Amino acid sequence: MKRKLWIPAFLAVGLALAMLIPCFVRAGEAVSGSGYKVLPAIKHGNLTVFPVVAAKSHDTQGFLTLDEGLRSGEVVVTESGIARPMIRRRHPIPISPGGAQVNQLVLINNSQRPLLLLAGEIVTGGKQDRVIGKDRIVPPESDPVDLSVFCVEPGRWTGASMNFKSLDAAMAQPTVRAKAMGAKNQQQVWDEVGKSKDAMAMIVPAPAAEPVRSTTSYARVMANDEVKKQVDSVAEPIQHNYQSLIRQLRDQNAVGVVVAVNGQIVWADLFASTNLLEKYWPKLVRSYAAEAVVTRAKGGEADLRSAQEFIEHMEGRHETVDSEPGLYRHTEIAGDGFRAFELTSLLPKTGFDLHVAKMAE
Repeated sequence: MKRKLWIPAFLAVGLALAMLIPCFVRAGEAVSGSGYKVLPAIKHGNLTVFPVVAAKSHDTQGFLTLDEGLRSGEVVVTESGIARPMIRRRHPIPISPGGAQVNQLVLINNSQRPLLLLAGEIVTGGKQDRVIGKDRIVPPESDPVDLSVFCVEPGRWTGASMNFKSLDAAMAQPTVRAKAMGAKNQQQVWDEVGKSKDAMAMIVPAPAAEPVRSTTSYARVMANDEVKKQVDSVAEPIQHNYQSLIRQLRDQNAVGVVVAVNGQIVWADLFASTNLLEKYWPKLVRSYAAEAVVTRAKGGEADLRSAQEFIEHMEGRHETVDSEPGLYRHTEIAGDGFRAFELTSLLPKTGFDLHVAKMAE
């Protein structure tokens, strides 16, 4: 059934979604070859998100997120050369000498749960703010782990504290994530941060534009009151509407979204469970909204069929696999006009994809 879900007002969303849900997923209906089914779009301004449901959901309650770990103090992120393992380790793994490095941080997971890291998550502090460069799992009660990161603050190399905190409810927007995940190039990450900062400075009122231009910190730009107002104006309606949809589609395994900006499909994030999607949704939707705010060119309209095709087509020309036996497998797929990334848990009683990200190129 081809119907588009338009949200004309906040107060109508619950009734509208309740009326449409029976049309989305019928009992016994086949989902697709991929196991995913794209639902009619939720749209605000030039940002469109297509909810995605899955044929199967997995138990992900045992995984810890970076935000949860940093808030509780069970996860510590620090500059290279500073961290030390806890005494419990009989044979501590030595940290490479040489002090802090731009593209390297050290993380210790002191919790009893495996830690899930997503590429694009931002940590602030230390000598420079950084963005995680690759999805991965860190085992419980880990020795210090070297993290591959990229700087998103090119103008600072000082810090009173070497420890980091999470940038709450925020994540690098898709164009910045793409340079970290796909290009893996520090200069290209800096270039995208610069473009985003300049674009944000142009859309906020004059008094607020100068602080945006003068800072080199991507995090501070996104935390600027006027920038937050612009991003919130796009993010909050979609966040509210999709959260309502997630609650009503819990039995149908709402697991992710396909994202379009100005009518062009640019990204997809898919998770192993509704529980994981709900944890990441507030920061993801703000990253999509930030992309929409700085992308002003007018385009067409993304349709349901194109969104479904985007997540169906995962066959590529080349695959690169990085694996830690018994922990995780990370697969990068390069295809015609896209790049996809699959993080598969290899922990006991798992063996499923925790997160799949796909970007249009």
